[in-house]
Amino acid sequence: MTDVLETDVSKADLARGEALFKSPCVFVKGVVAIDGLPQDGRHEVAFAGRSNVGKSSLINALTRRTSLARVSVTPGRTRELNFFTLGKDEVLYLVDMPGYGYARAPKSEVKGWTRLIRDYLKGRRELKRVFLLIDARHGIKPNDREIMTLMDEAAVSYQVVLTKADKPKSAAVAKIIEEVAAEVAKHPAAYPRIIATSARTGAGIPELRAAVAEFAPNAIVP
Repeated sequence: MTDVLETDVSKADLARGEALFKSPCVFVKGVVAIDGLPQDGRHEVAFAGRSNVGKSSLINALTRRTSLARVSVTPGRTRELNFFTLGKDEVLYLVDMPGYGYARAPKSEVKGWTRLIRDYLKGRRELKRVFLLIDARHGIKPNDREIMTLMDEAAVSYQVVLTKADKPKSAAVAKIIEEVAAEVAKHPAAYPRIIATSARTGAGIPELRAAVAEFAPNAIVP
């Protein structure tokens, strides 16, 4: 399992991730159209996933905030590309993407932000890694595969992060990890290591912080 799980992160990388996420994380803007994207050349990492995958809870746990990203029981509440600066010198953008799939919204709105997601993923030079969130209880679904194929075609690097890994029994999580790893291996743009996380228990959060910190140029190194 260690060949696909992000379990062998060095102490130095973990410390760098912790240091980065102890620095300010500030909301900058919500983008509803591609022409509104920041143009300052700052590196970006994005968080994507199906509606109700637990993205907001994970981002809040990652940044040690309680309400940085809005948590809702209503799927599809995030309807913009939300940009946050991270780091003492604002070295990196975190991008909270709209959830894809089911959402309680008019079809025209769903179509609009689905197009926004696709346009952003297809042509953003500053986007260095997408963390693709997959519910550990369900594994990869057809709409996840659509996004994975899109990122393969656009040569956008992405890494699978399992959410809610505290919910199933450990044997079930291990099985999901194996199934996801087998599928990820078929996708050329996918980074092979999987991070299993729980926003509730904090499992996998240090490893995810370290993974984000890889893309923060000139970040403080402890």
